[in-house]
Amino acid sequence: MALSTVTMIYAGMFYIATLLLVVGLGYKIFDYSRTPAPLKIPTTPAPTTQKGVVYRMAKEVVLFESLFKANKWIWVFGWLFHFGLFLVLARHLRYFTQPVWFWVDIVQPFGKYASIMMVIGMVGLLARRFLVDRVRYISTPSDYLMLVLLLAIGLSGMLMTFVFHTDIVSLKAFFLGLMYFDVQPLPQDPVLLTHLAMVALLMVIFPISKLLHAPGLFFSPTRNQVDNPREKRHLAAWAARLDQNS
Repeated sequence: MALSTVTMIYAGMFYIATLLLVVGLGYKIFDYSRTPAPLKIPTTPAPTTQKGVVYRMAKEVVLFESLFKANKWIWVFGWLFHFGLFLVLARHLRYFTQPVWFWVDIVQPFGKYASIMMVIGMVGLLARRFLVDRVRYISTPSDYLMLVLLLAIGLSGMLMTFVFHTDIVSLKAFFLGLMYFDVQPLPQDPVLLTHLAMVALLMVIFPISKLLHAPGLFFSPTRNQVDNPREKRHLAAWAARLDQNS
């Protein structure tokens, strides 16, 4: 079977993007894990047990508790974007599983309309960059470009869902083929090709962007530390080595 030039370009593009995403993300997580935390600095009021830390992190990851306490309007837009993105990504798992997992089937109708939530959230976060003086002052061009890229990905995805429908059977065959190194023809719809090109770009720049706050949260000493400085001495690994050598 002869494959078109566009199919081969996109296949190579996604192989490279996936490699850069996995390697880059793995390296950044490794770098986070070895960053010294010499002080006991949990943001108070902080949990005094490890179970309490797990509960606190769960609230932070799922509910954005600290953002809710800091600014309710930003919390609304941030939560809409992140929860909508979660449902959209869950819905997209149908392109990578055969047979489709039962819970992915269940989430399909919710993921379809979650794209609207995601776009509304991104519009609010982008407007914040322009309308809030102190946020606009510290914003860099990359901050705006990342939000514009995410917004463009969301809008192009909505176009394919509600306006310009694509051949999802062939699209699924393409991605399953990539997983098994058996490249299949990719539909040539312009909106789909634009959407996939932007997704690949996001995959490439994700490990070096501010979007990396997602895994970084789990390594934040203000969130992942137990507030027990009196009960247990906090000793960093490098400090322990100095104690042994002294």
